[in-house]
Amino acid sequence: MVDSRAAIRYAKATLDFAVEKKAADKVEADMRLIASTLEENQELRALLSSPIMKGEIKKNALQAIFKKDHEITLGLINTLADNKRVDLLQEVAYKYIVLYEKMKGQNVATVTTAVPLTTALEKQILVKVQELTGNKVALENKIDESVVGGFILRVGDLQYDASVANKLNTLKREFTNSL
Repeated sequence: MVDSRAAIRYAKATLDFAVEKKAADKVEADMRLIASTLEENQELRALLSSPIMKGEIKKNALQAIFKKDHEITLGLINTLADNKRVDLLQEVAYKYIVLYEKMKGQNVATVTTAVPLTTALEKQILVKVQELTGNKVALENKIDESVVGGFILRVGDLQYDASVANKLNTLKREFTNSL
């Protein structure tokens, strides 16, 4: 994803404001809706990331789509549009959800993949991690193209590396050791 630090800052500021206004759970529901809508709609993602489209068009489109959302969510959309960072909306939504889950005391499982997870795959991973840990877990998807394929799953101190890059490195070590 584009710019993690900025997305985290926007998400944290939004969460802090939502907690202050006692609307964190409503905003979290909005963020889940935004994340799933953007994940499922490639045209909308293309619109938001397009350097040709004017910021006002992007802002108006988002306001029309998410018009029933909480005023804090709409304020975030306006802020991102005004700062020309509306392309970060999906990542801000993901970061908000993770920060909200951490605030509620739930574990966060981090899955690093080369491409974003689909909603169905994300649900399967959540079910499996909850079975293994016995705890309620939130899922954060990090994108790292160097993984090549597969995934790296980290829950707390535990890590399972099923990435293609790891398998290639293991093969390389085996070949160099056998020479």
